Amino acid sequence: MSVVVLRTKQLVRLALGITAQTISFKDKVILPKLYKSLVRPHLEYSVSAWSPYYAKDKALIERVQHRFTRMIPGFKNFTYEDRITRLGLWSLEERRNRADLLYMFKMYKGLLPIENDRCEHR
Repeated sequence: MSVVVLRTKQLVRLALGITAQTISFKDKVILPKLYKSLVRPHLEYSVSAWSPYYAKDKALIERVQHRFTRMIPGFKNFTYEDRITRLGLWSLEERRNRADLLYMFKMYKGLLPIENDRCEHR
């Protein structure tokens, strides 16, 4: 397991735990907003640089979102895929793939400041 993934998991679990303990009114509208603003940014910070390669690292990171979706009242008995669909979330792997594709598109179109002559758009 990658050291970066383990540290990220610890930090995010702490943020998720604090959110779960301090919020008494758990609603399917409020909790996703808190998750998106307080927890998910830690999971996605510089993801294109340290994107997990091994399946066990990907599963470890995905477990954080899995744990979050189980916190919402009434969602515990649904499958993970049903929970993220009902909440309007994407899996973290889908988000990483989308971010990578957007980054590559921006590089191809010359929308990123790249100094290397070999990367110029022709």
